[in-house]
Amino acid sequence: MKNKSLVSVIMPVYNSAGFIAESIRSVQKQTHNDWELLVIDDASSDGTLEVVEELKTNDDRIKLHVLPTNQGAGFARNIGIKAATGDFISFLDADDLWKPHKLEKQLKLMQEEKIQVCYSSYELINEDGQSLDKQIRALNSLSFDKLKKANYIGNLTGIYNAGALGKVYCPLIRKRQDWGLWLLAVQKAGGAIGIQEPLAIYRERSGSISQNKIEMLQYNYRVYRKVLKYSASKSLLWMVLFLWEQLFIKRRRKVALK
Repeated sequence: MKNKSLVSVIMPVYNSAGFIAESIRSVQKQTHNDWELLVIDDASSDGTLEVVEELKTNDDRIKLHVLPTNQGAGFARNIGIKAATGDFISFLDADDLWKPHKLEKQLKLMQEEKIQVCYSSYELINEDGQSLDKQIRALNSLSFDKLKKANYIGNLTGIYNAGALGKVYCPLIRKRQDWGLWLLAVQKAGGAIGIQEPLAIYRERSGSISQNKIEMLQYNYRVYRKVLKYSASKSLLWMVLFLWEQLFIKRRRKVALK
């Protein structure tokens, strides 16, 4: 019988030997210990596999899948989602971290509010793990239309009830697949709920798509066209709405830590 509290944690990884042990340990420290961690190695070449193999030796909740060629984070996440056996699915990249009560607090709130998608605020650190003294503050609630204007769900904080919604997969686009996945999940769920407390820690790294604004805009357009199946003109209209939201609304969600 399927375990109704089991959380499947999907972790794609590519050449993150210097970070992944800390990320995995943040999962192992969860106060909700009913989880499985599916690490999908996307053809790493830097010793990542050796780190994971050593950690999984003493924890059979860690499961390793190795891809023979590099396919990208979205493809790797989908391999994990397909293999997941939990009723809840969440995501953590191999350089980010969770706080110990992350899963426990989200599952409790989802049960109380009877909602199938949950996310939270999160803190920012630099590549060396030093605090940037800032956090991205979550909205208290999130509608599908609001999420179409900008990605308000930090992927490292999101969790959805696959038992209720069915498995929701990443769209097969090279970038912004996480936004596409949460758009599909929130659309099916009829909304999402946010937790103001920062429950995760995001590592800002040089060269990430979030640092490359032009590239981000190109991939955002593809989300409207390829994922939501909008016409070219409708996609351009939503791009205007996105830019307004990103420049004048969403940026206010980044605040100093108290």
